[in-house]
Amino acid sequence: MIIGVDPHKRSATIEIIDEREHVLYTGRFGTDQDGYCRMLAAGRRHPQRVWAVEGCQGIGRHLAQRLVADGETVVDVPAKLSARVRVFATGQGRKTDPVDAHSVAVVALRTRGLRQVQVDDATVALRLLVDHRDELGHARAQVVNRLHRLLLELLPGGAKKFLSATQARALLVSVRPRDVVGRTRRRLAADLVAELDRIDKRIKAADTELGELVAATGSTLLELFGIGPSGAARLLGDIGDIGRFADKGRFASWNGTAPLEASSGDRRRHRLSRAGNRRINRVLHVMAIVQLRHDTPGRVYYRRRLAEGKTSMEAMRCLRRRLSDVVYRRMARDAERAAAGPGGHSGAAPDSSAADLNPVVNTSEQSLPEPAAHKDRTTASPSA
Repeated sequence: MIIGVDPHKRSATIEIIDEREHVLYTGRFGTDQDGYCRMLAAGRRHPQRVWAVEGCQGIGRHLAQRLVADGETVVDVPAKLSARVRVFATGQGRKTDPVDAHSVAVVALRTRGLRQVQVDDATVALRLLVDHRDELGHARAQVVNRLHRLLLELLPGGAKKFLSATQARALLVSVRPRDVVGRTRRRLAADLVAELDRIDKRIKAADTELGELVAATGSTLLELFGIGPSGAARLLGDIGDIGRFADKGRFASWNGTAPLEASSGDRRRHRLSRAGNRRINRVLHVMAIVQLRHDTPGRVYYRRRLAEGKTSMEAMRCLRRRLSDVVYRRMARDAERAAAGPGGHSGAAPDSSAADLNPVVNTSEQSLPEPAAHKDRTTASPSA
């Protein structure tokens, strides 16, 4: 039996179907303790059952984790797969909670290789901490912007773009306004400098904690040139099990670095993909920027693409695509080493799993000939 679940913050709609898609039960329950217990009891009337929850990395996480903690088998149904089923169903594609629950159940019944939800582990802690680190970064940018606005009124020409708390404090020492407006501006600027100093200390502490957590996982991502503790934690937290991607082409499609084919007739061309996980895409972009600023194989590759007639933006996209392959191979290697254990006998290979958020890969998602080279030497470290 498949129990399709359309989760919301305060409610969940379920539909139970058999192997022939016959609807056996439909119900709506609250997500409080009483409603959850009633939903669990309704599902447990069927001994052979699998719970299919939509969006277990998002809105469905809280419900999926409660079910797993109670010993239930739960699979994650991506929203885009259930949307496809809903489009081809009767009812002109209307989106209601019962229709969504039915679509989720049908996807779980007919799709092989859906990811089974596990109890939260260290990757969840990494994702929580790196989210906090990103929020601190946004808060720092806001404080610096407000400080620049005040310094422009206090100092001719203002301050330089990249400003630290120490530099801002030194600038304020030289300012001695005599009118009430100037003194007010200086006092507010001093408060912002103190706030900037506190945020910088919290960012430093968060980076230290992230580095320790990443090292505790046994990951070697920090050896890649251009990936720091925050980037490594984002990769580990958002990706989780790299084995859910059958190959590096599907991983590139998921993170948005694989170009989309836009061919017409005899003309073959590709365009930029704006889909995929943009947070992972940003990590790869930062990695590319760092490699371009130093003497690395990544810079050599970038310049070679420019010499072939690519524009700077096109060469950057090619570099990001290549770095996506580097990250995939490194994480797959780490997973294989972890599966081998101290005895040296490896378990399932990282690409033995077909559990992918995009089960069908087309030509536009395949690796392009050049970026996917057989070496991952786009790092400064020879061990990469």
